[in-house]
Amino acid sequence: MRTQLEKGLAFRSLHERDTAFIIPNPWDAGTARLLARLGFEALATTSAGYAFSVGQRDSTIGRDKMMMHVGEIVSATDLPVSADLENGFGDDPETVAETIRLAAAAGLVGGSIEDANNHRDAIYPHELAVERIQAAAAVKRALSFPFILTARAENYLLGRPDLKDTIKRLQAYQEAGADVLYAPGLVSKEDIATVVSSVDRPVNVVMGLQGVRLSLAELSHLGVKRISVGSALSRAALGAFLRAAREMRDLGTFAFADEAVSFREISEMFEP
Repeated sequence: MRTQLEKGLAFRSLHERDTAFIIPNPWDAGTARLLARLGFEALATTSAGYAFSVGQRDSTIGRDKMMMHVGEIVSATDLPVSADLENGFGDDPETVAETIRLAAAAGLVGGSIEDANNHRDAIYPHELAVERIQAAAAVKRALSFPFILTARAENYLLGRPDLKDTIKRLQAYQEAGADVLYAPGLVSKEDIATVVSSVDRPVNVVMGLQGVRLSLAELSHLGVKRISVGSALSRAALGAFLRAAREMRDLGTFAFADEAVSFREISEMFEP
């Protein structure tokens, strides 16, 4: 297994490439191992995907439980892992700083911090949002390995499609010490290109939103460096599960099994 330093260096180098890379989001150890076997070079956790897997809504998992979960993802493969750390599990900068320390202790080499509270009903005031990233950046700079800090501007996800304010926030987070910038909810090529050209750090874009069909090649051409899919993989799996369950309930048939991956294929993918 690679050391945390080796993983951190490898993860940092992915962001320095000329072209974008995909960082998929597993929700448990099994899906992490499958993604590694398929050849992906890094993984990112999904708070929503994990919450769904344990029968809860997003943003209802406490920090201690989340740290145990991300540690399981880290241990499942030899790949660098970045975590969805939500809002840092607290409003104040000190709590955010402690979350980064715990994330590093869990084996992570990256993590994202949102600029909205965990109730998903309010964006933090600009000054507080910047202070939170500054606190996170101070911790990551003191680590003995590269830790890629991603700062998220949540405007578009919370019904505030204000591109000017989003860029202003991302620029401030860049100056506060963030390594990667991320504004989930951007869907148009024009808006994505504007964000990329307005900052001096790698930009992450999330795909897997309904109706959004930009490809790896298209996003790379726009200057995007990293593409994640959030909870989309988990929702795709749950969608197949629910369709199968409704077929059994409503029709009493089992045609869904024709589309299922074979027992042999899955077993072989989990071989050492």
